Amino acid sequence: MIEIQDVSKKFGKKVAVTDLTLTVRPGELFAFLGPNGAGKTTTIKMLVGLLRPSAGSIKICGHDIGNNHLAAKAQIGYIPDMPYLYEKLSGREFLQFVADMYKLDPATSAARIAELAGTFEMHDYLDDLCESYSHGMRQRVVYAAALLHDPAVLILDEPMVGLDPKSARLVKDLMKAQARKGATLFMSTHTLSVAEEVADRIGIIHRSKLIALGTV
Repeated sequence: MIEIQDVSKKFGKKVAVTDLTLTVRPGELFAFLGPNGAGKTTTIKMLVGLLRPSAGSIKICGHDIGNNHLAAKAQIGYIPDMPYLYEKLSGREFLQFVADMYKLDPATSAARIAELAGTFEMHDYLDDLCESYSHGMRQRVVYAAALLHDPAVLILDEPMVGLDPKSARLVKDLMKAQARKGATLFMSTHTLSVAEEVADRIGIIHRSKLIALGTV
């Protein structure tokens, strides 16, 4: 579960997010819709602990992201808007590195890597260097990394940008499957059609403020 209470974020005199209050429950796929510069990415960076709110509180599965950040972050899988990989590692090595960060035991990490490589249809590329991957393949590796520890909360920043149709369909199906399993999903997008296709509920942010909230 994600609980956002009276959250604001300022950068100097610029207000990026204003008095945001929102709850996203387990099993729900929530789309945060708005134009570029509205405050979507700033909100997501606060949700995952990369930015600290200027005011208000954020809880992830009951853990305050500011005061108990390790427990909160352990519940999160995060897919940023630009995939970041270590270029000189293979896909398998990168996923193993992430598994080690989450302290998965060797048997569990090997099983999860094999399972997710199948899910994302990347067995044939897993031992290639990340620097050789297309944008779509890089996104698949980032998704697999975010899911390795079976997170209760999945946070996605513009997940469809730059994806080919096959990869986009795979990601949409994955998000729906995670929600059916009981995960909490928070997705930002600037495209209404994407939100309408996958989300249970949509919030619209404009000029730092949540201006509409409702079901699809």
